[in-house]
Amino acid sequence: MDRASVDKLLRTTRSVRKRLDFDRPVPTSLLKECIDISLQAPTGSNMQGWSVIVVTDEDKKKALRDIYLKGFESYAAMRESMPPAFDDTDPRAEQMPRVVDSAMYLAENMHKAPALVIYCIEGRVEQAGVAAQASIYGSILPAAWSFMLAGRARGLGSAWTTIHLFEEAKAAEILGVPPEITQAVLLPVAFYTGDDFKEAKRLPARELTHWNSWGNHES
Repeated sequence: MDRASVDKLLRTTRSVRKRLDFDRPVPTSLLKECIDISLQAPTGSNMQGWSVIVVTDEDKKKALRDIYLKGFESYAAMRESMPPAFDDTDPRAEQMPRVVDSAMYLAENMHKAPALVIYCIEGRVEQAGVAAQASIYGSILPAAWSFMLAGRARGLGSAWTTIHLFEEAKAAEILGVPPEITQAVLLPVAFYTGDDFKEAKRLPARELTHWNSWGNHES
């Protein structure tokens, strides 16, 4: 295995919003390839209770965009009423205006993506305990991430989004999703523009790693 290529894939798979190419069609065969690869991800008890909804119908994409945009506006209003998440010394603070701007762009334009891909899992988590919630989401989120990685390796960009779940029932009605199925993530998918992606600015791993007990950052 070419470790350098694998490391680059893992380090440079970004959420793509403004660099999604809305004018270039994505072949169905390419989406099928990525989905097939994604379903090799681990799943709790090997239940494989996953489902993938690929939305290419223009009217349904617009309907999902409308739901998403409504949720995004509610989320943005909620965030404005809260204290700042980071102080000025936090490296994440300087990135936030750019992140918010690109998120707004995606909310307004996501219906233009050639495909919206929604990963779902059997079961509901509303009344489940912590262990059950972790098991259910842990059985679908790795597959969705594998889809993003497979897409990145093929020139496809995507963005991990969940704000349509503010109106999950309406989205389910549009797509005919049964009530016992949980929608986990929505991925707008398109070829990305430009040649490559760089590593993102992240907090140092040392500050986030605890050895043997919480707060012990020394190995």
